[in-house]
Amino acid sequence: MAEKSSDELKYRILRLIDVTGFTVFDPIIRLAFGEEPKKQVKSIGKFLLTPLAFIGFCLWVWWSVAPNHKTKSGEVPTPDKILNAASINHQFGHREDTKEADFLLVGESREEAIAEVEAEITSSAEVLAVLQEKLSKHDADYAEQLASRLAPLQVELADLREANKAIQVSNKEAVGAEAAKIEAGTGSATALIEAIRQEAIDKDAARVSEGVLKAAIEKIRAEKYQPLEQARLDVNAVADELQFLKKRLDILMKSNRSVKVAETKDKLAGYEEKLAQATTAKVALSEAKKMVRSEASIERLEGQKFAKAMTVYLQVKRSLFTVFIGFVTAACIAIPLGILCGLSRIAMACMTPIISIFKPVSPVVWLLIFQIVVGAFFPDPESHPFFLFFQKVPWISGLGVNPALIFSACTVAMCAVWPALVNTALGVSSIDRDHINVARVLRLNFWERLTKIIIPSAMPLVFAGLRISLGVGWMVLIAAEALSSSDGLGKFVWDEYQNGSSFSFANIIYACFVVGIIGFFLDRMMIVLQRLVSFDGSGTSL
Repeated sequence: MAEKSSDELKYRILRLIDVTGFTVFDPIIRLAFGEEPKKQVKSIGKFLLTPLAFIGFCLWVWWSVAPNHKTKSGEVPTPDKILNAASINHQFGHREDTKEADFLLVGESREEAIAEVEAEITSSAEVLAVLQEKLSKHDADYAEQLASRLAPLQVELADLREANKAIQVSNKEAVGAEAAKIEAGTGSATALIEAIRQEAIDKDAARVSEGVLKAAIEKIRAEKYQPLEQARLDVNAVADELQFLKKRLDILMKSNRSVKVAETKDKLAGYEEKLAQATTAKVALSEAKKMVRSEASIERLEGQKFAKAMTVYLQVKRSLFTVFIGFVTAACIAIPLGILCGLSRIAMACMTPIISIFKPVSPVVWLLIFQIVVGAFFPDPESHPFFLFFQKVPWISGLGVNPALIFSACTVAMCAVWPALVNTALGVSSIDRDHINVARVLRLNFWERLTKIIIPSAMPLVFAGLRISLGVGWMVLIAAEALSSSDGLGKFVWDEYQNGSSFSFANIIYACFVVGIIGFFLDRMMIVLQRLVSFDGSGTSL
């Protein structure tokens, strides 16, 4: 009984692995259940350890080669710098969440947070003072070491310059003497030319010899003193944390929503008191207006949200929302049209030139077109009911639904519609004619034939097309966001590129991995759906 239960569990796990496309883990599961150990170990070595070893080799090459290549943004970042960029972006997101929580705190929770932050500020300031003293010591040690290493080279360079200067003076005198001989009629042109050539040779030799010493000096100056670098990193980290804590304290004490509401309510109470004591119509009218404005301000403040900066998490959320809208729009257009084209040769003949013309059009062109079209439909997006509605939806309100999101989604839809349309038409047109004949024999109406025979039979190819469409849409979206300055991963990459620093370079590569990993999981998701609707559970896992 236990053996039967174990086998059932094994096959369920294997089925899950097969459906999700992670068949590389198949030998591990079989080995865990004791199925042909030698065979499974061999498979693990071939299909899991070998790829991991190859990835490790690629990382080693990257780590070795990157520091030796410089760009206009500095050194090519190594894998550890990419991980550091990921950590910094994660920390930034966490800090924004913390500031948002501080903005919303009320009562005793706020007072406790203030006391906690003040204590952390005091502690961080003390730590910073110690680290700065340590940094100063390492800086002095490094300056002393650098001076001792550079002194001999600098003396040698000075001596070399003096020697080269003397040679140059001697050569100039020799050239002048030969020129004077020619003037006196006792010299020769050959001797003058030879003297000039020797002067040029000595100049080049002096430049090369001095350049070698200068390069050696610059190399020593460029060398990093690890204790000093680490001390600087420690100081910068604590200083950054201290600045963040001060910002938190400012939010808790001044910018906190409850504080602003309380201050406005105090003002309102003052206006009420003055209104009650008013002796003239002018004063009463003035205080009444102030009360109305204060009441409106209180209502606005009570519903106010923290202006959170766009973190990588929010950028990802925005991009996923945009690609979802575009992909769903493309699917809603492509599937009905594909079914129609698959069922009707006339419809296929009509759609073929449209597909042939518009399928190769660059997403940049579509983006520009939709920018114009969407701008015409929403001339005043700030007050348009469509966008005001989405501002009230809890999950979507923070994403900033605006025209940029709409034309980015439209660009995704227009580029993603064609693979799904073509595959759907192919799936419908390739249905076994016997199935259609059976439907006619059973006297099924059109709707019954569509839902019970046509769509189920074509579904594997439909999902294959949707899988391609989703991949195309995800690629197009990043470019559309970068070009349109729409919030999302594309804008994140573009902003980092515009920044142009070495850390920005690391952020771009980090974003590259984020985009790739998300694309991978989106593809896995479509593989799962594709295999679930396939009759034989098949579907490529590439």
